[in-house]
Amino acid sequence: MQKSRLEAFSDGVLAIVITVMLLEMKVPAQPSLGALRPLLALFLSYVLSFLYVGIYWNNHHHMLHAASVVDGASLWANLHLLFWLSLLPFATGWMGENHFAPVPTALYGGVLLCAAVAYAILARTLAAAAGPHSRLARGLGRDVKGKLSIAMYVLGIALSFAVEWGAQIVYLAVALIWLIPDRRMARVLGDEPR
Repeated sequence: MQKSRLEAFSDGVLAIVITVMLLEMKVPAQPSLGALRPLLALFLSYVLSFLYVGIYWNNHHHMLHAASVVDGASLWANLHLLFWLSLLPFATGWMGENHFAPVPTALYGGVLLCAAVAYAILARTLAAAAGPHSRLARGLGRDVKGKLSIAMYVLGIALSFAVEWGAQIVYLAVALIWLIPDRRMARVLGDEPR
């Protein structure tokens, strides 16, 4: 099975996710800066979600570049990931429209948590298809960042109900962790010297 179809389909879905998130932001009727104030929470939610989609797109690209085999289980695991990412526009809009209220913020964290788990499943499914000594398996290693992210999402969901802005700080921290390139995958792909 060719990786190119899987990658092209995933790229298309992620582009649609970003487009739908952007369409959620309605243009104010008044031509003043003050008219933008009510949209600030929605805009900040959009920026965070755009960052997450970009991180998933980037890491998905590197993971598929390292993968040597795509099988049926990989296709389903990829669809599982895309399902959770396709819920980001809804979660983003609800959280932003409600100015980071606890329940929408917890749901947003739940979507991020499920997407992280789905990404881990996809990574392990692709690595299993290629074998334990494949480039992908070596690049994934113990996946400390992935496991840490899942724990932080659980913390963020709990903070949604306890500490105002605590969850957003945690969600932003996870995104910032992923902005730092993972050198293990770069080494395996030959993009960086050992």
